[in-house]
Amino acid sequence: MKKIKYTIVVLALIITSNSCNTNDLELTNPNELLPETFFKTEAQVQSSVNAAYANLQTFSLYGRLLFYMMDNMSQEAAGNPQEELEKKTYRDFSFDSSNVQILDFYTSCFLGITKANFVIANSEKIYAISDSDLPLVTKNKFIAEARFLRAYYYFLLANRFGGVPVWETLPDGPIGKARGTKEEVYDLIIKDLQFASENLLDKSKEQKGRATKGAALAFLGKAYLYQKKYTEALTAFNKISGYSLESNFYNNFTEENEHGVESLLEVEYDRNLGTGNKWDSPTSGQGLNEATFRGQDYGNLNWFNTYPSNDLLDEYEAGDKRFAGSFYVVGDTYNNGNNTMTVDNFKASGNTRRAAWKKYQNYYKQTDEQQESGINFKIIRWADVLLMKAECENEVGSRATAINYINEVRTRSGLAGVPSTAIKADVFQAIVHERKVELAGEQVRFDDILRWGISDTALKGTNFIKGKSELWPIPDKVYSTNPNIGAQNPGY
Repeated sequence: MKKIKYTIVVLALIITSNSCNTNDLELTNPNELLPETFFKTEAQVQSSVNAAYANLQTFSLYGRLLFYMMDNMSQEAAGNPQEELEKKTYRDFSFDSSNVQILDFYTSCFLGITKANFVIANSEKIYAISDSDLPLVTKNKFIAEARFLRAYYYFLLANRFGGVPVWETLPDGPIGKARGTKEEVYDLIIKDLQFASENLLDKSKEQKGRATKGAALAFLGKAYLYQKKYTEALTAFNKISGYSLESNFYNNFTEENEHGVESLLEVEYDRNLGTGNKWDSPTSGQGLNEATFRGQDYGNLNWFNTYPSNDLLDEYEAGDKRFAGSFYVVGDTYNNGNNTMTVDNFKASGNTRRAAWKKYQNYYKQTDEQQESGINFKIIRWADVLLMKAECENEVGSRATAINYINEVRTRSGLAGVPSTAIKADVFQAIVHERKVELAGEQVRFDDILRWGISDTALKGTNFIKGKSELWPIPDKVYSTNPNIGAQNPGY
């Protein structure tokens, strides 16, 4: 088996069946439904941790909605006429608090948090297992995985909603909490990632698909960077070791090269493990969800709902190898070189597009997405970290070092380096450019735009409203189930 199977069906059923009866979307207590004998063996501990991973695979996160949401808001993706109307609301910022997809995103993240809290809240039981049956380092590792996952789900929530209820343990009743501030959410994220970075295993010692020390340090640095704490971010980034750039950029996006030298964290998909629940498990992580719709939705030979925007395509310099690694154009071969893309392959409802997405598509080895893709999603990779390190060095460290990091990424792309004489403002603009073309369609651009404060230019001509569109609304159903939630986000 090439990957771990995140969805442990029995535990997932226990947790999700309870969530259906809760009076509050942030509240589920799997302890009420689990036998007292749980957390007696390593297998039980591992299964509970695995269940917390499963929500990453859900339809409302990496299974389908997250990439639409983020790529459309960033304007990296333009929509063909057949794109579903609710997906278009992210591109034109017309979503409101009744949006069911935003509710599903919110719910899936909090169910992931609950599953992680189930492990964390039972730490004493885990530590009570004999060290001969479960070594201390493994106990710490499992708890660190749960805390890493809790941090990541809160990271997703904080960036989309601002402050949300902060749960560090399981609830003891049906009363919902008020929203914490975004700063309070980030305080928990930092605390969890610090613990995770000290107790997770190195990538070389861990099973593929699990969180590692490198992933925790990368997200710890990213969390600090998002708060403009550049020194702390750089300290975390500089502790990461054992990673490098793939010699071939495109290797990052194929099934055969998963967990390569550049990968710090991936969302696992494997069609061989089962895909029977791919349509009917938007939030719970229950069942067989081992496929993502990314290939089918974005594929120009399939649904072709979306294509790379002209703004994105125009950003690439002549000779940049990443263009060919990111997009298909007329004349490109596919299906192991046996077929060639024609003009007709880029037509949608009478419109002919300049290019189509290539990242995460299966066309390199077949002629059809078959509605399912088993290619893992890379949540974070080494090129991303290098460019974040460059940003920190440019702010509080060595400009020469910042330029070296940028040029490491550019060299792989076949481009000349940023000159050593570049001033701080020029280095920053180089980072903005590199992140846009290096990480296109990888769900980071919108958050970059917000944290850099460049929405006036990057989102010009859209319906983005400063002071409103940076955040999503708290869903209506949250207000109907949690009277303590507090004020709605501005403008909704």
